[in-house]
Formats: sequence, structure tokens, C-alpha cells
Amino acid sequence: MTVLGARMEEDMRAQPEVLRALASQPRPDVGPRPSGIVIVARGSSDYAAIFGRYVLEAATGMPVALAAPSLQTLYDIEPRLDGWLAVGISQSGRTPEIRTVLDSYGRSGARTLAITNDPDSPLARAADCSVALGAGDEAAVPATKTFTAQLAALALVAESLGPVPWGDSDWRRIPGAVDELLGDFGPAERAAARLDGADELVALGRGFLMPVALEAALKLREAARLRAEGWSAADFRHGPVTVAGADLPALAVSAAGPAAADVDELGRELAGSGAVVLRLADDPSSDLPYPGDLAEPLRALPAAVRAQQLALAVARRRGLDADTPPGLRKVTPTR
Repeated sequence: MTVLGARMEEDMRAQPEVLRALASQPRPDVGPRPSGIVIVARGSSDYAAIFGRYVLEAATGMPVALAAPSLQTLYDIEPRLDGWLAVGISQSGRTPEIRTVLDSYGRSGARTLAITNDPDSPLARAADCSVALGAGDEAAVPATKTFTAQLAALALVAESLGPVPWGDSDWRRIPGAVDELLGDFGPAERAAARLDGADELVALGRGFLMPVALEAALKLREAARLRAEGWSAADFRHGPVTVAGADLPALAVSAAGPAAADVDELGRELAGSGAVVLRLADDPSSDLPYPGDLAEPLRALPAAVRAQQLALAVARRRGLDADTPPGLRKVTPTR
């Protein structure tokens, strides 16, 4: 009997070993302290880039920019990046747009760093240095193991650039925390049942967990074909909150820390309007709990795994094959 989403689940179950191997690598040599940092990515990698902006900015104390690739590929704007670090993120390392932009940044004076699954890919070969994710090929189209590996890789880059609030003990705990989650699909299956009949969803987060909310929405779109949108909890209050109500379920993603109270408060407000609100948090009483004995930024990794489980559980409950979403492929060429 064919199991729906079997390949996606297989990819997900590889995550503990991928993360264990990645954390054991030497930290990347990014050279002298840069005068600025810019990250270029698309798709799931773009949400990893947002996580990178948080951890790199926290480590260096300097603003970190997310690239606007179209300015190079369509408008031929010449960047000026002497002394900068430019980070290109691509699962395959074969997305032409990412290499084009990173090459442009390199010609403009930046030191370039590629984060990719394939150390022999065009992107990795063209960059000054690279971090190999070591996740292997993904059998399913939705990215799972490469996404969490990208989060880990960006945290390792942050370690190379400045002080971080985590250490070796956190890296040792992460594989076990993820393995624990992968052994328990029950919370995801129960949460998926609460979304029966829903066509839309909003995923909310803030701080280091906001990128996980964005990625959760993407996975629900890809795997379960739910019209899901991810928002910063702060930005959601600036307009989108007007569409909230009983017919719009919410996924509130948080981790104990300075941002949690705002996400929790918004979740309570939405629940008060009659909406189904699923809490994905490092709290055993939440709908989608995950282990919380990690530094706050690194809790994004097990939180992302819980979100993957939810997307797969919703897809299966709706009789959809998460492995091959219509209209998608692993490498998407864009300009």
C-alpha cells in the first residue's frame, strides 16, 4: 500500500543525523569582520535567510540586509560592497539567479559564502568559501532536512562572527530533541483534525521564531494546499488583523523569551474572536509542543520539525500526496 507523503517523512527522519554531522564541522572561515552582511535566497531558503538575519545581526550588532535579486538580474543595478560578506543560500546550489547575484556581489568587493547541500555545485564552486549541509538529496519536493540544516549552518556562521547565546551543549542536545519529536506524530495528527474544513490559515511568530511561522505557512501551502500565510505577530496587527475571525484558523509559533508574550496575547485575542488557534511552543501544554532546553534561537530547529509534521498530517488527512505538490519542482529557475 502506498503511504501518502512517505518520501517527505523519510526526509524528515534524516534530520537528527544531518544536524549532528553539521554541528561537528569546523566553523566556517568567513575572514575578517565584515563592514556589512547581505543574504540572497529564494523559497524556503529565503525563510532560512530571515533566521540568518536575526542570528547574524545579534552576533555582530550590525544590521543585516536581505538581497533584492531582481535589482541585479532584471535592472542591472551595480552594487558597492567593498568589505561586505555576501551569503548565498540554495538547497541545490544550482538555482541560476542565486549564483548570478552572488557573483555580482563578489565582483563588487564582497567576500562570498555559499550555503548549499552540494559542495560541488556551481554556487559552491564560485564562492570564496562554503558550508556544505550534508543533507543529501531530498526525495520529496517540500524542503525539510535541508531547511533545518540551513538554520543550523547560519547559526554556525554567527558563531564565526561574534558572541552567541548557545554553546556545544546546545548542539549536543539538538539531534536528540528532533529525534524525540519525530517519534511522536500524535500532536500533529490531533492538530490537523482541528483544521478539518479550513481552507485558509495564518501562521504567526516573532523574533527568532518568526521565520518558522513563515516556513510553516509555506509547508502547509506546498504539502497540504492550504491557503496559509505567515506573518510577524507585530505586522499582523498593522492591518491583516482585520480579516481575523472564526473562519480563519491561526498557528501561533513561539519560544520562551522576550517575543513570546506578544505572540501569546495575539493568539488569545484571535481565540476570543472564535478562531481555532493552535499553539506551537516549547510548552508541554501547547497543541504542538517541542523541547525547550535550548538557547532561544536554536529552538527554531525543533519548532520547524513540529511545523513539518503538521503540514504532513494535514496533507494525509485530506488524502493529498505531500511528496509531489502540483506545479512544483526542486530547482526553480528564476531571473
